[in-house]
Amino acid sequence: MSKNLDIGGRMSSEEKRAWIYAGVAVGVPVVYFAVVLARLSGTDVASVSYVGPMLTAVGVAIAAGIVLNIVVAIARPDEAGRKDERDQQINRFGDSVGFFVMSIGAVVPLGLAMARVEHFWIAQALYLSFVLAALVSAIAKIVAYRRGI
Repeated sequence: MSKNLDIGGRMSSEEKRAWIYAGVAVGVPVVYFAVVLARLSGTDVASVSYVGPMLTAVGVAIAAGIVLNIVVAIARPDEAGRKDERDQQINRFGDSVGFFVMSIGAVVPLGLAMARVEHFWIAQALYLSFVLAALVSAIAKIVAYRRGI
């Protein structure tokens, strides 16, 4: 197995959390966008019901993150919740990168709102901004764990 993906003993619990966050940040939105885009074909966007699936996606992402973190903590209870200074620095770094991405990404839905585009597109752009921020934040943390800040 590659040293970079060794989820066994050498990966800290915080790095495992970053991997979980990245997986959830990819998996749940893929399913959400597949469901919503399937509803979009041949239909006016104003009549596409996306609110329920979006709220479900957010709820599933939160629940999946919690459950997967609990599973990992149960598997290695001696490591669960253990953070050192490096973990805290990497967490701050990843969160800062994610915040930057979200700040840039929020410009698109703002522009769409100013252009009076359908709510559907504004909501999708905003959701995509959140997804990209979460994914980039997780990737930044993983890279920082692997290569340093």
